Amino acid sequence: MLQPKKTKYRRQQKGRMKGNAQRGHQLAFGSFAIKTTDYAWITGQQIEAARQAIVRYMKREGQVWIRIFPDKPITKKPAEVRMGKGKGAPEGFVAPITPGRILFEADGVPLEVAKEALRLGAQKLPVVTKFVVRRDYTE
Repeated sequence: MLQPKKTKYRRQQKGRMKGNAQRGHQLAFGSFAIKTTDYAWITGQQIEAARQAIVRYMKREGQVWIRIFPDKPITKKPAEVRMGKGKGAPEGFVAPITPGRILFEADGVPLEVAKEALRLGAQKLPVVTKFVVRRDYTE
C-alpha cells in the first residue's frame, strides 16, 4: 500500500478541489495512459488494486508507471462519538485528483493489450477515465 514514509504534519485540512489538473496532465513516460475526467480522492488501496489488474493482464510484459501518490492524510472519528473533542485520528492517505490528471501510463505492449489492461485497471478506480495514446505513436 502506498503512503509517505514521513509527514511534516499528522493531520491536514480537507481543502477544495476545483479546476483542471495543472500538472501531470500530459504523457511523460509511456505511449498509452488513462486520464481522469472527474474529481476524487483515490486511496493507496485503490491505486494498488488498479496496478495489479494492469500488470496481471499485461502478463508482466512492458512497463507501467503510476503517476499519482497518496500523500494527503485523512482522519476519521470513531463511530458513535459525540461532537467536539478535536479532530479524529489519521485513518489513511489519499491522492486528490482533478480532471485531466494522468493516473497510469504503459508501454512495451501492443495497442490492444494496453487498451484492455488500462480498462481493467480503470474499473478499480472511483473515477471516470479515458484512454490516451501518444500523439506520435505508430504500431
